[in-house]
Amino acid sequence: MRKPELLIPAGNLEVLKVGVLYGADAIYIGGDLYGLRANAHNFDNDTMREAVRYCHEHGVKLYVTVNIVAHNEDLSGVREYIKELKDIKPDAMIISDPGIFAIAREIAPEIDIHISTQANNCNYGTYNFWKSLGATRVVSARELSLSEIKGIRENIPEDMEIESFVHGAMCISYSGRCLLSNYFTGRDANQGACTHPCRWRYYVMEEERPGEYLPVEENERGTYIFNSKDLSMIEHVPDLIDAGIDSFKVEGRMKTALYVAAVTRTYRRAIDDFYKGLDVYNSNIDYYREEIAKCTYRQFTTGFYYGKPTHETQIYDSNTYIKEYTYLGYIEDIREDGAVKITQRNKFLVGDEIEIMLTNGANAIAKVISIEDDKGQLMESAPHPKQELYVKLEHSDEDEIGVGMILRMAG
Repeated sequence: MRKPELLIPAGNLEVLKVGVLYGADAIYIGGDLYGLRANAHNFDNDTMREAVRYCHEHGVKLYVTVNIVAHNEDLSGVREYIKELKDIKPDAMIISDPGIFAIAREIAPEIDIHISTQANNCNYGTYNFWKSLGATRVVSARELSLSEIKGIRENIPEDMEIESFVHGAMCISYSGRCLLSNYFTGRDANQGACTHPCRWRYYVMEEERPGEYLPVEENERGTYIFNSKDLSMIEHVPDLIDAGIDSFKVEGRMKTALYVAAVTRTYRRAIDDFYKGLDVYNSNIDYYREEIAKCTYRQFTTGFYYGKPTHETQIYDSNTYIKEYTYLGYIEDIREDGAVKITQRNKFLVGDEIEIMLTNGANAIAKVISIEDDKGQLMESAPHPKQELYVKLEHSDEDEIGVGMILRMAG
C-alpha cells in the first residue's frame, strides 16, 4: 500500500506556508484566471512563482487549477496562461475541459495533468481514457463509493493515480456542476463565480397557489434543503487507503489559515499513525475527532463513500458554520525577549488563555502576559484587525514554539 499524498488547498501565500508547515505533501492553488474559485484571493504570476519556490524548497509539490468549463472566447486567454505556467513550472495542472487539456499537452507537455472532479470521473474506463491521452492522475467524482473506487483501482495501471476528496464542503450538484448560481444571479459556477445558492433558505410553492410559500419542513423559518453537511473521513483513513486512493484531497481554497492548519495537522498525524500500526491509529480516534472539530464546519458526513446519502446528510435549520475556536494570528517572528510578532485577526485580551498549535500535533497552552503595538505602547486588548502586535506569552519551557505556528482561542 503506497502512502497517500496529503493535498491541501491554499487561497494565498500565507495559507500556503501554513499548509506546508503543518505537514502537507502537496498544495493546490488557483491563479487569477481559469480556476473555479474566483472569490478566493488567488495567486498572480509573481506570487505563484514564490509559491512554487517555497514549496519546492520544503519538498512539497504545487498544483495549479485551470479547471473552468471553457467557452470559445476563453481559449485564446487559456493558451497564453498556460504559456505563463510553462515558465512558472508547477508540478501539475488540474484540468477538466478537453479543449484546455489539448492546449496544455501542446504547450507544456512536461507538466503533469490531473483531471478535475468537474470532468465527472466515475468509472475505470474514464481513467484509462485520460491515461491514454497522457494524464497522470484523475480526481474521482464525489458521488463514488469506496467500493467503486476500489474497483477503479483494480482496473487501471498501477502508475495511474487516484485523487479523492476526504474533507470539506459538499455540493448539491453533480461533481460541482451547479446551474443554480447562473440561474439566480447570472454568475456561472462553472466559470469560477459560484454564489453558493445551495446554502440559501428555500420554500416550495404549489402551482395553483402563486405567492403562497410553504416551508418544506413544518418550520416557519423555511428550510435549507440543499445545504449539505461537510465531508469528513478522518475516522476512516484505513478504508481510504484500502480503496487504493493515492492522494487525499481537502476542499477549501477560500478557507482561513486556522482551518488549513487544523485539518492538515490532523490528517497528517492520522495518516502517519496508520503506517505505524492500525492499533496506533485506532487509539487516537478521539484526538482526531476533537482536533478536526476545532475549525469551522457544518456538521460532518461521510458523503457517498458508504452508500448514497440520506436525509440525515443535510442541514435543514441553518446555513451557519459551527465555530468552536477563533483564529488570532500566526507567529511571524520571535523577538529576543521571547515576545511573538503577529498580525492580529480577532480580539483577545491580556490574561486570556490561548493555544499555540505545535507542528508535532500537541497544543501549547499559553497565557497572554502583555500586548504591545508596533510603537511599543502597551495595550490591554487587541481589538483592531490586521494590527501588528508583539505578544508575550507564558507557557511551558518544554513547548518548542516557532515561526509560522497558529495562535487560537476557544470560543
